[in-house]
Amino acid sequence: MSVQRICDPMLPELSKVFDAPMSAVSQVVSMFAIGYGVMQLFYGPLGDRWGKYRVVILATLGCGLGCIFSALSSGLDQLVFARIATAVFSAAIIPMSLAWVGDAVDYHKRQETLARVGLGTMLGITSGQFFGGLLTDTLGWRWAFVMMAGVFWTVSFLLWRHWRKLDASHHHNHVSAGFFKQLFLAGKDAWVRTILSIAVLEGACVFGLLAITATHLHNKFGISLTMAGSTAALFGLGGMLYMATAKYTIRKFGETGLSRIGASGLSISFLIIAFTPWWPLALPACFGGGFGFAMFHNTMQAHATQMVPTARGTGVTLFAGFLFLGQSLGVFMLANLLTHFSSSFVIGCASVVALGLGLFLAYAIEKRHAHHAHSQ
Repeated sequence: MSVQRICDPMLPELSKVFDAPMSAVSQVVSMFAIGYGVMQLFYGPLGDRWGKYRVVILATLGCGLGCIFSALSSGLDQLVFARIATAVFSAAIIPMSLAWVGDAVDYHKRQETLARVGLGTMLGITSGQFFGGLLTDTLGWRWAFVMMAGVFWTVSFLLWRHWRKLDASHHHNHVSAGFFKQLFLAGKDAWVRTILSIAVLEGACVFGLLAITATHLHNKFGISLTMAGSTAALFGLGGMLYMATAKYTIRKFGETGLSRIGASGLSISFLIIAFTPWWPLALPACFGGGFGFAMFHNTMQAHATQMVPTARGTGVTLFAGFLFLGQSLGVFMLANLLTHFSSSFVIGCASVVALGLGLFLAYAIEKRHAHHAHSQ
């Protein structure tokens, strides 16, 4: 989503405007991330009871208000507060959208649909960084938030029009058990525990790797931070290519093939990044790593929408929360490991763990399918 990344390119300008160090200004990004991660868990039961579509409509309205408050901020503290408020609402959009897809789309078509949702998310993140920098340079940073408010309110209106045309069955969800009972029931399911465990480890490995890739390339090869960051950004483009071609790759390889091939491609790509003596090889490696990660992650995401079919919103937000927990832990752990080991060694080890996760997911899916076939 563009609202998550819109502040990234405007941090130097905000530092000048508010006469504050970058460490203080960066709170507009870090506090947004914390609010976003925490609030995801609350929207699951809310969406299950009120209706996921309705929650997303209200969330987009709230995001627009948060962006207007950001644009009107007269001080850094006000801007940070406005960004937290925006995060509170934006945390609903992706998990509830994924859960709604789970409710509305048959499972055999779901991964293809989720890939299209993922493509939109990646485009949103990329456009947020682009327009955040462009509008800050041309019209001023406040207009970037005004533009975002307009986008959110337009989307909210379009969603409301579509929601009115849906059958009443899509307006509400009837969940028999409460939130904590749903958590207890989910925790008793071995498959749910498997998916959530993989989500934590995947978040730690992959997002930890992404966090240190640019620094590794800069320190090892002496290239500029701009070049190192641009190289690492190819990971996102690789993911976008997979999502654009998912219709064909899903049919060709199937779930287990996507897990094995995706994790293998991801692991090989980062091993190249870790140990290559020639930095241009990192360009195709980052791109290929993004493609492989999307193959693996999209497969797991499809299963996350099926973890708790009776309360899909709760299940998806659990998955998102565990993934976010893994991201937070991974960045912290890998950064600390760099104080004791070389970046090549750390990246190499994390790559091997990522390979193991993909192979284990493929094995678990095969075992689950075999069990279902035997029980029938």
